[in-house]
Amino acid sequence: MASNKDSFGRTLFVVVGLCFVCSIFVSTAAVMLRPIQIENKLLDKQKYILEAAGIIDTKSASVSKQDVQLKYKKFVVAKLVDLKSGDWVEGDADSFDADKASRDPANAFIPKHDIASVNRVANTAVVYVVNDEQGQPKTLILPIKGYGLWSTMYAFLAIDPDMNTIQSLVYYSFTGSGETPGLGGEVQNPIWMAKWHGKKLYDEQGNLAIKVTKNPVIAASVHGVDALSGATLTSNGVQHSLDFWLGEEGFAHFIEKVRKGGLS
Repeated sequence: MASNKDSFGRTLFVVVGLCFVCSIFVSTAAVMLRPIQIENKLLDKQKYILEAAGIIDTKSASVSKQDVQLKYKKFVVAKLVDLKSGDWVEGDADSFDADKASRDPANAFIPKHDIASVNRVANTAVVYVVNDEQGQPKTLILPIKGYGLWSTMYAFLAIDPDMNTIQSLVYYSFTGSGETPGLGGEVQNPIWMAKWHGKKLYDEQGNLAIKVTKNPVIAASVHGVDALSGATLTSNGVQHSLDFWLGEEGFAHFIEKVRKGGLS
C-alpha cells in the first residue's frame, strides 16, 4: 500500500524542520548584527551628546557618521563619577551601561526618595565633559532619566561649568511606545527645548529652584520653564527627574565638588 505523504507525522516533521532551519538563520543574523547594533547605539548617544553641547544639529541631513565620531573624539571626554562621594573614579566611561549596572545589587542602591521612579541607581554614573577648541571645559553633561506618563524618559542635561546655568535639556530615548505624540512627546520639540537655555538651576541661597510650571510668572523667571500644554504627567516627570538627579542621591555631591574646583 502506498505511503500517505500527507500524514500528520510528515507534516509535523516538515514544520519542525522548517522552524529549526529558520531559528538557525535568525540566531546567526542576531549574532552577526549585534556588533553593528552596539555601534549604532553608541553613535546615536554620541550624536545627542553633541547636540546637547550645541556642537551639531541632529536634525540636519548634512551630519554624517564620520562628523559625529570625529567631533565627539575631539571635544568630549566621558568620565565616571561616584555618586556618593562626588569623586572621579577609574573605568571605561564610554562603554559604561548605567541601566545594566543598576541591576547588580553589589554596584547599585535603591533610592530612599525615588520621586523619578528609577527603582535602582548604579553607584557610578557617567559625566560628559565637553571642551572648547583650547581644550578647556565649556559644558558638563549629566545623563538623567525619570518616568513620564507612559515611559521612562532619558535625557542629557547640559550645564555651564558654574554648575548652575543650563545650556540645554535634550530628551533622546524613551522606553516602550514613548510619550504621547503632540502632548508629552513635545519634550523633543525644538521650541520647547529652546526655553531651557540660560535658565538657572539654583537660587542665590544654593537651593534647587528650577521649576517646570504652568504659572506664567514663574515660567518667565530665570528659574522657570513652561510646562507642556496638555501633558501634565510628562511635565511632572521632567520635574521629578531634575529633582532626583540634582539631589542627594543623584549628582549633588559631584556638583558641589565641581563648584569648589573639582574639575581642575
